[in-house]
Amino acid sequence: MLIIQSGNEAALIEQAKQVREIVFVQGQGIDASLEYDDLDDMCTHVVGLLDSEPVTTARLRPVDSTVGKVERVATIQSARGHGYGKDIMIEVERVAKRQGLVELRLGAQLTALPFYEKLGYEAFGDEFLDANIPHRMMRKTW
Repeated sequence: MLIIQSGNEAALIEQAKQVREIVFVQGQGIDASLEYDDLDDMCTHVVGLLDSEPVTTARLRPVDSTVGKVERVATIQSARGHGYGKDIMIEVERVAKRQGLVELRLGAQLTALPFYEKLGYEAFGDEFLDANIPHRMMRKTW
């Protein structure tokens, strides 16, 4: 069973970074200097643990008093196909609502657009490159 935790404690951030290292740096070849930034400390991190091991994560960064940006959404390959990414996104939305946010935005890799669309996110704007990977911006309001 997936155990989901959220917060900004150092230990939780390190668990999130473990997942991001596997998925983005090792799996997609994203340069570590792009993946790890100085924003982690100002974000709320959501981490899903399976048998005490971090397998999925996302972070929520407030843009202003009503809008948040979901970033660094990742699930390790061996944990995909079980709905854990959806579980993480549902928790991110709960956290956002508790923070008084009414809109979430995210930059989705093009291959992930259908995943976010199933969760109610709508693409907007032009395609762009982030870490040399094609993305589109998406948003969801409530």
